[in-house]
Amino acid sequence: MLFADSRAHFFRPLTGKYRAQVVDCLGMFYQRLYGALADYSRSFSRDQVIEIFEEAIARSPVFDDDEQDAFSTTPRTQREQASWVLGLLLQHGWLEDPMDEATMQKTYAFSRHGRLFTQPMVDAAGSRFRTRHRNTRNTRNALKSFLDRGEVYDLLDAYEYSERIVADFSDVIAELDERRRQLVREIESQQVVQRASDEFFDFMEKRFMPDIAIRLSADSVEKYRDEIGELIERVKRKRKEFKAQAERELRRAAPELVTDPYRSVLFMILDGIEQRMHNASAVMLPALRQALNGFTRRADIIMRQLSYSGGPGHDRLRQLMQRLRRADDSQREAALQRAGAALASLSAGLPDIDTLRLLAARRPRVVNRAIEEAADHDIETRRRLFVQAALDLAFTFSSRKQRDYVVAALSEGHRIHSQNLPVRDARELLMSAHAIEIGSLAADGFAFRVTPTRQRVKTDYFEATDEFTIELITGPDNVA
Repeated sequence: MLFADSRAHFFRPLTGKYRAQVVDCLGMFYQRLYGALADYSRSFSRDQVIEIFEEAIARSPVFDDDEQDAFSTTPRTQREQASWVLGLLLQHGWLEDPMDEATMQKTYAFSRHGRLFTQPMVDAAGSRFRTRHRNTRNTRNALKSFLDRGEVYDLLDAYEYSERIVADFSDVIAELDERRRQLVREIESQQVVQRASDEFFDFMEKRFMPDIAIRLSADSVEKYRDEIGELIERVKRKRKEFKAQAERELRRAAPELVTDPYRSVLFMILDGIEQRMHNASAVMLPALRQALNGFTRRADIIMRQLSYSGGPGHDRLRQLMQRLRRADDSQREAALQRAGAALASLSAGLPDIDTLRLLAARRPRVVNRAIEEAADHDIETRRRLFVQAALDLAFTFSSRKQRDYVVAALSEGHRIHSQNLPVRDARELLMSAHAIEIGSLAADGFAFRVTPTRQRVKTDYFEATDEFTIELITGPDNVA
């Protein structure tokens, strides 16, 4: 449980006027522990943690909240503030201070929950580099490695990479929507066309080209979907010994995936990868294209509007309004009368070619209103149809009835020979003749095993027939 022991008020350090300082302290300490410049050979003492926090506090803002809560403290020095933040994080379970057995001194590190919740805050700051557009190729490569070497960890890697494909699409779509809203907000607050253009092209060069363009071309899920589907089919067509070994290792390596003891974990992973590739190709990729189209179209509209409003025509209009403001009432009235007379006349002009759009003609819906007269069959035709339907019904039986017939014949046992199946009417004779088809039926962890004895026997109805044994088996390994 998250809110237990010292974590009863786990998120309290992230409230109040010093919440930005706490987040920056956590982020900088996380970088020193797990970042690219981390020194994994030493632990952090209290003085070292205080120095890291002092550096973060020096460049962190303080929010002037109106409410006076328990964390609105009196002004302190940066070292006192760092010591207070450290105590706050220790108190609420973000950090822990275990005793170093070698030096018998306290060392400071993240708790498990503190590290898990700090990582997304560091990722949101954009300080970590991620090759998010390679997950499709990673899924394909991991499946190939599993086929070649049979390592189940490669299959688990492919399963994890396929999950990230849909998540990365969602992240990019959300980022595009946020960029579009941010562009609109900045234009509303400050109508500067040059700044809007610079930010748009900066995004297209630094974000679109290295990531989204690769996602839509070199790493497109449509490009690798068929290849990944073929790899999945090759795994499913592997020998039974290969799949049984993989099933046992998967149940040992990832017991949390075993939700049903009679359901194959191997086939569940393969079906999950295939379903995620279908969702990424059929749902998320069109949504990404639509979001990108909406972003570029909105940016184009805004920059066009700003260009028109900031052009020479806008300056002439402003000069005219200033002249009207300085004029007296009689001059203003005369100018408005002349403008009204000019606007009242008919003005004809050519349309703007750029605004014309040719729409495809809609094909009219064709409805067949002809009425056909029902054929009137004679008595011989109706008799022939009736006899044909009766014969088809007499020689037809469902797989469920055949399964119930074999189960009743087994009674309390688990094995029976084909010539010992009971025959009490014509339908049971047909089902006994097709008894070997029962081997293709399986449900809920149960199946029938049909084994030929390589002997021919004589029965009351056949001069010679092949002999089989029918056995009821259970268990996921046998069913597979």
